[in-house]
Formats: sequence, structure tokens, C-alpha cells
Amino acid sequence: MPTVLHVEAFADNYIWLVAAGGAAAIVDPGDEAPVLARLEAEGLRPVAILCTHHHWDHTGAIRDLLARYDMPVYGPAAETIPGRTAALAGGDRVALPELGLALDVLDVPGHTRGHIAYHGAGLLFCGDTLFSAGCGRLFEGSPEEMYHSLTRLAALPGDTRVYCAHEYTAANLRFAAAVEPDNPAIAARAQEVAALRAAGRPTLPSTIGDEKTFNPFLRCEVPSVRAAAEAHAGRPLASPAEVFRVLRAWKDRF
Repeated sequence: MPTVLHVEAFADNYIWLVAAGGAAAIVDPGDEAPVLARLEAEGLRPVAILCTHHHWDHTGAIRDLLARYDMPVYGPAAETIPGRTAALAGGDRVALPELGLALDVLDVPGHTRGHIAYHGAGLLFCGDTLFSAGCGRLFEGSPEEMYHSLTRLAALPGDTRVYCAHEYTAANLRFAAAVEPDNPAIAARAQEVAALRAAGRPTLPSTIGDEKTFNPFLRCEVPSVRAAAEAHAGRPLASPAEVFRVLRAWKDRF
């Protein structure tokens, strides 16, 4: 089973190293220097780059890394990824024999038009689609697309470990508490997150099962979440997708 290591970059990015047997795949490398430092510290040889979407803070180090290492670059077919050698869409599979790992590709548009996620061996690398207690902003996709993308992720096994690309958990929980102030899972997660951050540790991975207890964007069918969204909108909402649309707009101004 591979080990997943985190690399901190910029103000709040996480770059993930999926490591086994001295080899590593690099997920969403936006910044070269911290990746190189962690590879050297752990004695790891990079064998692949996996990209979820085209934003610079997820792709900015690719060309510099390729100047040092010869390895494939996997990324979404619907977006422009520097140095990409394999264009992927939902239903594809990435085989990483050096890690003894295969990852299925999921289409999860919304944050960007062609955003993908990688899932396998109980691991989920979801970029900026799903965050702990939150979800990504809608830069290129529609609320309906993002809602369906999140529904797709929520259907994964509950013990799936969620490796998203930013440390946004504490801020997301403040919004979650505004939506569901009486949800004990939100209060418990906030306490856990405060302790982790005080110790300088990441709040990730989370799990799909846990996210479904406190992430409002995965709870659009829950009566308390629907009631909060309707109160905020000042009108009845016809569907969970409409609840999501209201929640996302509310969060954008929160």
C-alpha cells in the first residue's frame, strides 16, 4: 500500500507524493522547490505527475520537474496541461507499476471545465472539487455540474481517504456551522481541526464518510441544510441541486 506524503506550497496548497518502494507520483505540483526538497529528504525517485486541472498553482512546476526527470504527465483531456503526455477523461485508468497502484479517473467538472479526480486503493485525489467541509468555487462550470460531481464523489466508499489540494478546512467549518449550527459533527470536526493546526499538522486526509456528516455541500438532501438554504434564499427550493446553488452563492459571500 503506498504512503501519501504532503508538501506545503504557497499560502495553503498541498502537493501530494504517493510513494512506494522508493518511487513517487507527484499530484498537482505547483511549486518545484518544496517538492524537490521532500523528494530528497525521503530518498524518492519521481516516476509520474498527476494533474487534476489546469490552474497555475497545480501545474506551475511541471516543466521544471520535467527538465530534471523523464516521466509521464497525466492530466485532463479537456484542459491545457504543460508537458502532458496522457490526456485523460472519466473511465480511464492510470497504471503506476512502480507503486503497485492503479487509479481510476473520474470526471468532476465545476471548478474548471475539465477537472478530473483520481481514485483507487482507498485514495481520492480530488484537486479543488471537494475540500474538507467545503467545495471549490465555480470558475468555469455550472452549479449543476459541480453538484453532480460532488454526488459522484459522495458515492465512493465511506472509508475513502480524501486528499484535496488546499488547507481550507477551518474556514469551511465556520460556514458549515452557519448552515447547521446544531450539527454535533461540525463542532467535533472543528475541535479536531483546531488541535491539528495548533500542532502544525494538516487537516487531511479526511474521509468520504466523515465529510457526509459535516460538509454542507454533500448534505443538500438533509432537511436541516435544505431549511437553512431556503431561509437564506427567502423562497422554497425545488431540488437538492437548487439547494447546492444557494449554498455555493452564500459561501462565495460568507
